[in-house]
Amino acid sequence: MRDITHFIDGAAVAGTSGRFSEIFNPNTGEVAARVALASLGEVNAAVASAVRAQQTWALVNPQRRARVMFDFKRLVELNMNGLAEMLSSEHGKVVADSKGDIQRGLEVIEFACGIPHALKGEYTEGAGPGIDVYSMRQPLGVAAGITPFNFPAMIPMWMFGIAIAVGNTFILKPSEKDPSVPIRLAELMMEAGAPKGVLNVIQGDKVAVDAILDHPDIKAVSFVGSSDIAHYVYSHGTAAGKRVQAMGGAKNHGIVMADADIDQAVKDISGAAFGSAGERCMALPVVVPVGEKTAEIFREKMLAEIETLKVGVSTDAAAQYGPVVTAAHRRKIADYIQLGVDEGAELLVDGRGFQLQGFEKGFFIGPSMFDHVKPAMRTYQEEIFGPVLQMVRAETFEEAVALPSQHQYGNGVAIFTRNGRAAREFAAQVQVGMVGINVPIPVPVAYHSFGGWKRSAFGDANQHGMEGVRFYTKVKTITARWPEGAVEDSAFVIPTMG
Repeated sequence: MRDITHFIDGAAVAGTSGRFSEIFNPNTGEVAARVALASLGEVNAAVASAVRAQQTWALVNPQRRARVMFDFKRLVELNMNGLAEMLSSEHGKVVADSKGDIQRGLEVIEFACGIPHALKGEYTEGAGPGIDVYSMRQPLGVAAGITPFNFPAMIPMWMFGIAIAVGNTFILKPSEKDPSVPIRLAELMMEAGAPKGVLNVIQGDKVAVDAILDHPDIKAVSFVGSSDIAHYVYSHGTAAGKRVQAMGGAKNHGIVMADADIDQAVKDISGAAFGSAGERCMALPVVVPVGEKTAEIFREKMLAEIETLKVGVSTDAAAQYGPVVTAAHRRKIADYIQLGVDEGAELLVDGRGFQLQGFEKGFFIGPSMFDHVKPAMRTYQEEIFGPVLQMVRAETFEEAVALPSQHQYGNGVAIFTRNGRAAREFAAQVQVGMVGINVPIPVPVAYHSFGGWKRSAFGDANQHGMEGVRFYTKVKTITARWPEGAVEDSAFVIPTMG
């Protein structure tokens, strides 16, 4: 059986803890590999490597660090097909979706290639008599990222791309469910010219997470995962004096107004709800038609759309989505579907009985759809993270805005309308961090920032863009005077610029 290792100080390192986690091929249900789970000693070794590397990496000028990012981007693009196939074999998403996963990560790497410009500070000449004031952004030291299974390429690149470009070194703890791509990314970073120790990968579970949160040499931690664990990481990390950004769960809504292009909205929401088997924090699992007529039209058209969806193996180019990541996750989704029935929602499409001929042991689940879901239901309040679309009917625009605004999660939301005033008011009023207007998955481009509100995010800093630069750096401000002639007597009062 293939063993997946750690990547420490520029080399593969076999695990010594004696603990392993199985890696499945979701298409077949078979165990394909096992991954070593780190001990405290292995985390300490990775941090020690990162500390050594950071002392010299921070002195490399920004242009040269940017060149490493350029070369890394080129190498990832050259290896795109192999990386996508590797990703799909462990995650289950179709290869086209895996390429999208990688490409969205590369967009942040592209932003990081411009780090010399992003690191420019401020300067004031003549702030006082002969006095100039300027600021500079400096790296924190060693940063760490704890990433989820659903985007094993994109989210690590969101984190380490900017962190490394600004002069930090990085410890990556990917999901133990699909850990191979992060290792390959670390190898490519070395090939691109990053010194050993700049990017280390530690495989592991809670032991590794707690070791990262407790280690005094790790100055910042970025996390993406469920809200309960995000809260734990934020609380634990900040208590240890670290800078922490922790992104949690989501329950994104799509508001469909009566004047919307319903056919287009159905296409968009179908892709957003069922693409990648719904295993996306920016999926759109709740649709809110405004008005009874809108709801009935949307329902009819979406049912017809679902009938056209093809679920297939990850390598099937015609498939809209593949299996979910594990058998346990498939059971969890099926349990939520049953809970929705028990709570009184109308189950229009039941995907629990789906099986793919020739792959009966794979972790497949068909698309499901509920109507007449009520806000008090657990299935509405909680994140299902699967190919399940719930329809919550609203009578008015105000009621539709209130639904996502009052939900415990506030990650993303979308409105479908031709009315510019309604869209403008919605964007201004809704209490959600990322808003789409006729855009079903409103993930911002790399030079803006990504982040939700409420239980979707803990901490004050968003991911990537200039928010990422600020998160991974600290500001130093210098006030300088170059006196002429004799040195004046020391002043024992606060200096002013008058």
